Amino acid sequence: MSRNEPQTIPPDLLLKAYRAGIFPMADSRDDPEVFWVEPKMRAILPLDGFHMSKSLARTLRRGRFTVTCNAAFEAVIDACAAPRPGAEDSWISMRIRESYIGLYEHGHAHSIECWHDGRLVGGLYGVGFARVFCGESMFSRETDASKVAMAWLVASLQKVGADLLDCQFTTSHLSSLGAVEIPQSQYLKLLSHAQRRYSPEELAAARALADELGEGLADGFGAGDATTAPLGLPAGFAALRSSTFGASSPGNVIAQSFTHTS
Repeated sequence: MSRNEPQTIPPDLLLKAYRAGIFPMADSRDDPEVFWVEPKMRAILPLDGFHMSKSLARTLRRGRFTVTCNAAFEAVIDACAAPRPGAEDSWISMRIRESYIGLYEHGHAHSIECWHDGRLVGGLYGVGFARVFCGESMFSRETDASKVAMAWLVASLQKVGADLLDCQFTTSHLSSLGAVEIPQSQYLKLLSHAQRRYSPEELAAARALADELGEGLADGFGAGDATTAPLGLPAGFAALRSSTFGASSPGNVIAQSFTHTS
C-alpha cells in the first residue's frame, strides 16, 4: 500500500461493529482517522411505517426514474460524499469510502440508484446483514429522487423479510418518510432480535427465492449463522422488480402497496 492510499477498515471489523450497534465516521473527507459512534438516541424507519405522501406517490406512478440495485455503488458513495449547500465537507472520508467498497465486494454493502435520462440523479447506500439494513447516506440531484430510492429500498426489504432499517440519526427528510427516534437500549434489543437464527421455513423460502430468481441473487441469504449471513437485499430487489414486471409503471405498484399498508 502506498503512503497516499488510506488504510481500510477490515470488513470483518466493520461488520462486528454494526452487529454491536456501532458505526464509523470521520471529521472530514481528508481525515485519515475514524471515530466510532454509538448514539444515545437512534433513528429507525419501521418497515410497516413508511410515509407515502401524495406527491411521492405521484412521482412513483409516473415512473420518472429508473431504479436499480448495486449498479453503481462507487458512484453513489461519491455522490453522497460530494459537497452540498450548507455542508461543504463530508464525514465520508477516503478511508471510509474504500472500506465500504471493500464491504460491498464482500456482499455486505448495497446501493439503490435512481436514473433519469441515463444520468444518476439520486440514491442511497448502506450495510446489510442478517435481517438488518443500516442506511449510511443518500443524495438527490432531482426532486424526490432520494425518496423514490428509499421507497424501493423499503419495499425490497419487505420482500426479503428484513426486520430492521437503521437510519442512525434523525433528520427532517427522514422524519417525513416515517423515521422515528428510539433510545439506543431499545435499538440494541431490536438489533439482537433481527440477528436471530433462521427458521427451517425461512431457509426454505430463501432457497425457493434463489431458485426462482437464479443468477445467485439469493446466495448466502439464510446461510449459516444469521449474524454473518448477508442480507438478501439484491434478491429482494429482484423479486420486487419481478412482481412489477408488465406493469405500466413499477412505481405505481409500489405506491399502491404503501397506500394499502400505511
